[in-house]
Amino acid sequence: MKIALNREYAMRHLGVTGLFSGLACWFLYDAVFVYPNLPNDGTHHTTVEFQYSFAALLALAAIVIGFRVWLNAKATLEWDDEKMWGTKTLNTPLLFADVAKVDDSRWRKKGILVLHAKDGRRVTLDAWHHTGVNELAALFLSRGIKAAGRTRRFLHRDVCPAFRA
Repeated sequence: MKIALNREYAMRHLGVTGLFSGLACWFLYDAVFVYPNLPNDGTHHTTVEFQYSFAALLALAAIVIGFRVWLNAKATLEWDDEKMWGTKTLNTPLLFADVAKVDDSRWRKKGILVLHAKDGRRVTLDAWHHTGVNELAALFLSRGIKAAGRTRRFLHRDVCPAFRA
């Protein structure tokens, strides 16, 4: 099995990216064409510098959000019955037996599971960013691996109810 980019996550974030880009263009248009041609009688509460600043801020935010979606789209993780591999494991196969600890403290509320390998690698799985995470999480959580100093057993129904696919 493997993870794939969650379409809903991508569409929402790319929609915000488009909105911010449009607003940046609007502020830039105002700064270049509208505000220089307004009368300087003190009735306008903003300046050309304000318009340029907002355009730059919104453009930067759009670039950052778009870049984060692109990074999540490039992330890969595949697994079989005994190991997982992909960019999330630094392109080196990680045996399930080599997972020393599973941090499930944010699983119930956020759908985030962090796997800590014996060799120091850390694999963060986020059910909002990728589909297929619930299946891999069920595999780890059903094994009762030590998590934060205690052993926990989960049933299949306990797999993050907020992010069921």
